[in-house]
Amino acid sequence: MKRTIVITDLTRFGEGKPIVCTAGIDQSTGECIRPLPYLTFAVFTRLGMFPGGILSGDFTPDPARKAPHIEDFRHKELQFLGPCSAEEFKAVLDRSTSPSIEQGFEVSLPEGEKVIPMAASPPCSIITIKVSPQSVEIVEDGFKPGKIRLHFTDGSGKQYRFFSITDLGFHDYAQRHRESGALNELNAAIAAQEEVFLRIGLGRKFKDPQGREGFWMQANGIYTFPAKLSYIRSYPAIAAEKP
Repeated sequence: MKRTIVITDLTRFGEGKPIVCTAGIDQSTGECIRPLPYLTFAVFTRLGMFPGGILSGDFTPDPARKAPHIEDFRHKELQFLGPCSAEEFKAVLDRSTSPSIEQGFEVSLPEGEKVIPMAASPPCSIITIKVSPQSVEIVEDGFKPGKIRLHFTDGSGKQYRFFSITDLGFHDYAQRHRESGALNELNAAIAAQEEVFLRIGLGRKFKDPQGREGFWMQANGIYTFPAKLSYIRSYPAIAAEKP
């Protein structure tokens, strides 16, 4: 079925994986669609995709999809149609916003918990939340030097610290500018905005070395209004730098 979506998520994978996970929202239905198979960086670069862009394609529900990853759709004949307006992009985020992480995923979690257990499998794997710009902070990972993480407080007042950032452009931009106090400048720029939207996604089922099994949460997208962060304009260049 031919549909168009506004791209809301461009997600990086681990080092050395030349693919990107894309997701977007159908403006007419509000449905979130994650095209499968994942796009290679070669295709991503050729299409010149970026957040807030409009992607057209033949999208068919993946017959193997199941909660929480109900957004999985097989794709054919993808075309990138260029940007939507800033107003349209903000409206898409606004319409998809949940009051908090717990309400969006329909779960109850301990303070700061970033893993949803298998027994509490939610009905979807991507949500939007709006957070106070002053609650957002990009920090160095205390356990993995050279990596960055996200602190924020959601609409319920729950604090989340050292949250994984998988937003492709934001992560690469922050990594390149984390020296010489640049993260402080980035945090000041975010705090000066009126609104910050986070796209929160769930990874595929995973068991860590300590035996915890479930769906790990991650920040798929970090968007500010009224000013957009400059990294968005460099998405095609970022993609071209990858192996």
